[in-house]
Parts: sequence; structure tokens; C-alpha cells
Amino acid sequence: MEKYKKLIIQMVKFGGVGAFCFVIDFAILFALTELFGEHLYLLFAGISFTVSVVVNYILSVRYVFDVNDKHSRKQHFILFVIFSVIGLGLTELLMWLGVSVADINYMLTKVLATAMVMIYNFITKKLSLER
Repeated sequence: MEKYKKLIIQMVKFGGVGAFCFVIDFAILFALTELFGEHLYLLFAGISFTVSVVVNYILSVRYVFDVNDKHSRKQHFILFVIFSVIGLGLTELLMWLGVSVADINYMLTKVLATAMVMIYNFITKKLSLER
């Protein structure tokens, strides 16, 4: 039972960090797109995602996951970045499908893409930091 309680607490912390990083991601995407034009949404989605990943890593290591000391911070960061790049690829694909194929507003598409990629992110980050 204690194991499940710890997992639930960890998921809540991950959700909090994720929500904070989503605000960063969303705000940067919105600001850049409004300033420079919606036609560059994929570029700006990549930039905003990258900034949020760096913040997410710092907060995840500090507050969310019990980082395994068998591996160096460098190794953890590399795995974190690899999984995040895959997450970025998923985000970009979902953004393209939503905006260019389904003609859904880019901000609504971002919300939907983020929700889908969040599940992937929790699993991969937990595995990469705690293994």
C-alpha cells in the first residue's frame, strides 16, 4: 500500500511540474506565434517545448523522482533529453495533424497534444531517472 501511496504522490508532483511547464510552453508558443505569425507554429512549438523540457528536468530531478545514484546526472540528463526529443516528435506530429490536417486551432491542438504526450513523458522519465 505504501508503494501505491508513493506513486500517487509522485504522479501529483509530476502533474504539478507538468502544469507549470505547460504554462511556460503554452505562453512561449502563444507569444512567439502572436509576434511573428501563425505560419511558423511548428518552429515555435519546438522552441517552447525545448524551454519547458529544461525546466521540467530541473524540477523533476529536484522534486518528483527519486534519482538513482548509480548513474551520473549527465547520463540521466541524456536519457531525459532523448525521451523528450521523442516527445517533441510526437508533439510536432500531433500539432501538424491537428492544425494542418484536421484544421483545429493551434492552441487547442497544443492542449490535446500535451495531454497525450504527458502520459508518455511520465512513464519514460520515471524509467530513465529511477532505473
